[in-house]
Amino acid sequence: MRSYIDLNCDMGESFGAWLLGNDEALMDWVSSVNIACGFHAGDPSVIRETVQMAIKKGVAIGAHPSFPDLQGFGRREIRMSDDEIFDIVLYQVAAVKGICEAFGAKLHHVKPHGALYNQAAKNPSIASAIAAAVKCIDKNLVLFGLSGSCIIHEARKLGLKTASEAFADRTYRLDGSLTPRSHPNALIKDAKTAIAQVLQMIKKQTVTTVEGESLQIDVDTICIHGDSPNALEFAKAIYSELKKQGIEIRPI
Repeated sequence: MRSYIDLNCDMGESFGAWLLGNDEALMDWVSSVNIACGFHAGDPSVIRETVQMAIKKGVAIGAHPSFPDLQGFGRREIRMSDDEIFDIVLYQVAAVKGICEAFGAKLHHVKPHGALYNQAAKNPSIASAIAAAVKCIDKNLVLFGLSGSCIIHEARKLGLKTASEAFADRTYRLDGSLTPRSHPNALIKDAKTAIAQVLQMIKKQTVTTVEGESLQIDVDTICIHGDSPNALEFAKAIYSELKKQGIEIRPI
């Protein structure tokens, strides 16, 4: 059983007059944040405000790049060449890194978002393009990706530090992929079930799939989606239970 774990949350996903999530409150219950870079959500002001909030709260700061898809919140698959993938990741991560440095902070990690994350989990060339862009910016950045997936393997080939990610609020299929959001049982909607899944992943290194099978899983970091209506409730409940179990919560 692990003695510590990272809790991460996707944030900075408001833009313009549109507000999403309770970022400041959530930061009290996680150890790392992934800040949208403007392509699926976020804007220059929101990115800057979220970075400053994260500095104040003392959490590790990550960039959360995506396909250029504001209308679809980055959840639609877009066909792009490997060079285009490299370029959009380079552009987005460099922007957040620059804002961090403008306020005396360091960018700690990168976690792709939505469809880009899911494609990188199963497509080695997309995974390699993302990893190459991250390494080009800073070889010391940690690359977050779905546990056991292509992006973890490709990042390690390039010598990057990785964090195998699991999800508190999503269900899994037998092949290790997340159940697609189009399925009715894709999301975990109650805190008790989320806590049970998190504890199983940390203590037993397994997760129970939607098929009812036990799947082996490595986990360095656990995600709670900030855009979920239950995000704050889940974060508080999971944080409190882990503390009760003697599991330290800290960045990778």
